[in-house]
Amino acid sequence: MIINHNISALNTYRQLSINNSATAKNLEKLSSGLRINRAGDDAAGLAISEKMRGQIRGLNMATKNAQDGISLIQTAEGALNETHAILQRMRELAVQSANDTNTEVDRQELQKEIDQLSQELSRIGATTEFNTKKLLDGSFTGIFHIGANEGQNLSLQINDMRGFNLGVAGKVKVEVAGTIDDGTDTSDPDFADGTYTVVDDGSGNYNLVDSNGNVVATSTDGKSFKLSGADDTLDFTDVVTKVTISSGQATGITEATNSGLQAGSYTYDDAAKALKDANGKIVATTTDGMEFKSAEDGTTVVFSVKTALTDKASVEVGGIDISSQSAANAAITTINNAIEKVSAERAKLGAYQNRLEHTINNLGTSAENLTAAESRIRDVDMAKEMMEFTKNSILAQAATAMLAQANQVPQGVLQLLR
Repeated sequence: MIINHNISALNTYRQLSINNSATAKNLEKLSSGLRINRAGDDAAGLAISEKMRGQIRGLNMATKNAQDGISLIQTAEGALNETHAILQRMRELAVQSANDTNTEVDRQELQKEIDQLSQELSRIGATTEFNTKKLLDGSFTGIFHIGANEGQNLSLQINDMRGFNLGVAGKVKVEVAGTIDDGTDTSDPDFADGTYTVVDDGSGNYNLVDSNGNVVATSTDGKSFKLSGADDTLDFTDVVTKVTISSGQATGITEATNSGLQAGSYTYDDAAKALKDANGKIVATTTDGMEFKSAEDGTTVVFSVKTALTDKASVEVGGIDISSQSAANAAITTINNAIEKVSAERAKLGAYQNRLEHTINNLGTSAENLTAAESRIRDVDMAKEMMEFTKNSILAQAATAMLAQANQVPQGVLQLLR
């Protein structure tokens, strides 16, 4: 019999330590709900579950990305809905103007609404944004990342839906100064202050018509006008379509071919050699005040005039011309084409939206099933773990009791010492 080493107690203590450790792990798993709390619990399972977690979180973020993509598409498509409404109204006005029951004055009033509608088309196209990104000016080419891994994306490009690109922006109207010559006969009537319209009479002659519809002067070239019943003349350097006379000073409007300007009001800044829109943004540049190039690419000539513009000169771009029967008749087809172009763009956006909705459903299903698989690896089975905890708890209590008994064994030596 020995007393220095109680082998029974040591064995019992070892078993008790094992049972206490197992019980502690059971408690950790039961309290956290996880089967794997550290790599030591299941090294391979931890690596697999972490990879799955990356996929699950990626799929959930891809779902959000797709939803954001739908929101962007709906923003663009909502703006195009209003674009459609504007084009339908423009077509209605063109059909009305194509009827010769209208007078020239009537058509001028119809043209005013067309001009405003065209400007609104350009404004919608220039200002429609999603998270500060322009959508309808032709600059948007986006990539929607709709998967958990690299390269799982969808590209979307939205065409330019502004007035010029739809073909409903009119000519460039430039303000030019005119010269009045009162002639030699001072008793003759002079050009009176007011606003006049230049009308082509169809025979190669031009009439200067006042606001009452009266012809006050005539011209053979649309540049030099002779006052009726007098020798007074009004001269411009280019053909004009409208004339304003105030305090003996004449200002005319000449038209130039529009090759890139959107409908709107512009001002020429001679110091900067630039044409600026109503917000002060440079839309075209020039070196001589006559030929203007697009500020976007620096090469496309958007319009040109024969006489250099003066500082602060006004430049206007209206809508498609419906000022005559033939022009209005042709405008109907042009506006039809614009409507079809917008319809095609809206149909494309709708198709992308439907596709993204299916993508969201697929991503949700994938994330759900992958989460279930990850849960089987990572999460604890509470019932099974409770069973293990109960077993280990009882074993720990039994080992404690046996340790107490083992500690009593060496006391038998005392009987030999009596």
